[in-house]
Amino acid sequence: MKSLIILLFSLFCIIGIKAQTTIKLEEVSKHVGDSVTVCGLVADMRYFENSKNKPTLLNIGAKHPDALLTVVIWENARALFTEKVEDLRNKNICITGRIILYKEKPEIVIDKPEQIVVQ
Repeated sequence: MKSLIILLFSLFCIIGIKAQTTIKLEEVSKHVGDSVTVCGLVADMRYFENSKNKPTLLNIGAKHPDALLTVVIWENARALFTEKVEDLRNKNICITGRIILYKEKPEIVIDKPEQIVVQ
């Protein structure tokens, strides 16, 4: 009985962790602090290979500075991708992660490639 309760509790936790709210790209600013899945076109991207931690920025929905969402991929996460990150340019992708604000603009920081799915 105790094993069954532990198993059910574990399944509940896993399902809760995996469950994400899917939102429209236009709604990202209303969901700051939330873990969501959002989809959109990679309109622009920049790789700052001479900057600290070598960030790659994917601008979703429009080019910088009008992007509705910026996806940040730090050097350590970029190294985990099996495909070239540059191949995401002009593709529709879905991003899963927590929305934060950086300089009053919404962004999601990617920790692992599984957070990005090409549509």
